[in-house]
Amino acid sequence: MSYADKVFIQNCKDIINNGYWDTDQNVRPHWADGTPAHTVKQFGIVNRYDLQKEFPILTIRKTFFKSAIDEILWIWQKKSNNIKDLNSKIWDQWADENGSIGKAYGYQLGVKHKYKEGEMDQVDRVLFDLKNNPYSRRIMTNIYTFQDLHEMNLYPCAYSMTFNVSAGKLNGILNQRSNDMVVANNWNVVQYSILLIMLAQVSGLQVGELVHVISDAHIYDRHIPALEKMFEHEQFEAPKLIVNTEVKNFYDFTVDDFKLVDYKSTPLDEKLEVAI
Repeated sequence: MSYADKVFIQNCKDIINNGYWDTDQNVRPHWADGTPAHTVKQFGIVNRYDLQKEFPILTIRKTFFKSAIDEILWIWQKKSNNIKDLNSKIWDQWADENGSIGKAYGYQLGVKHKYKEGEMDQVDRVLFDLKNNPYSRRIMTNIYTFQDLHEMNLYPCAYSMTFNVSAGKLNGILNQRSNDMVVANNWNVVQYSILLIMLAQVSGLQVGELVHVISDAHIYDRHIPALEKMFEHEQFEAPKLIVNTEVKNFYDFTVDDFKLVDYKSTPLDEKLEVAI
């Protein structure tokens, strides 16, 4: 069993057994057929992943590794808010006729801010500090920009990263206000693990821990049958991650610079519907 499997199963079983159902509430999310998308949830889940020990990808279901990396590059490297710059369809339902998701995600990371060192966006500020002042306690990003929320087609779910260097290792805290556990939990863990690995490599640091803080960890009603099947799937050891160590510039990374060796997983029998 991979460590990611263990954490995911424990989280989901705890949510199902001890969580709160919102079936008596008027909820915003709905299914494509218009039916309200109700959830069982828990507040305040914190998971830690030591990236020195194991790459945290599920084996009880397949996580689409390349697509997850493509999305994190779309947000953090391209700083894009247009699905035409993305090589998957995951954002299509939130895009307008021009492909824009509004002033969300990558758009916020690309906004320039004034510092005494000059104008930089949030990503470039992180890169600057990791190279020039790595033991600062002020290295962070935040894309939950209140004055722009009305121009976002979806409010940011994973909204903040806080970086910390200890003993030459780069650690990060991912803050997430809302997490669809079955569809997106491991997707986000994979993405931000890769982000930490990229930032550590180009900053001359070792990678350390990813701490994932979830405010509202929920499981949708229509996902429970598929989740219960996942619990019965065969569990494999975690694969080995291979990264192209020749890349020294954050903006030079591509999806092809990352490979998984011996990734074994069980495919899902059915496609998971995404609540809107």
